Amino acid sequence: MEKSELLMAEAYDEGVVSEVIRPAAIVPEEAARAVLVELALRDVQNGGVWQSEPQLWSLYDRPWHGYNNPAGAELIGTIQVAYGTPTKYEITIYRVTVTRFGVDHGWTVHSLTDAALEFGGLTLDACPRATMSAPPRPFKY
Repeated sequence: MEKSELLMAEAYDEGVVSEVIRPAAIVPEEAARAVLVELALRDVQNGGVWQSEPQLWSLYDRPWHGYNNPAGAELIGTIQVAYGTPTKYEITIYRVTVTRFGVDHGWTVHSLTDAALEFGGLTLDACPRATMSAPPRPFKY
């Protein structure tokens, strides 16, 4: 089963915690670079526990056994991100999901997010937030 399918199956199961971050957390340029470098150095295929992709950062309980071979590693949770927004070098964090396995092992939305953000010297609470504008007025003909 593909990772996105596994995550969706988990999302409909009891014990999964998923939270939309409102307003979205913005990782500033300098911290974003540090986080991305550290996630790459700690990649599951290089003996680490993170797998980072352009839209999703995933934390596992142990390293994989080579390319595309999780070999029983359990997904703790995921952080959904958008690169290059609101400015070119910033990263927006907008949803965090902790699997049942992660919840059973003491992980929370905050602890999972902080585990990634600590590489840039941030926490979720200290992260700048996106400004939320009022919705546009309805169009009247």
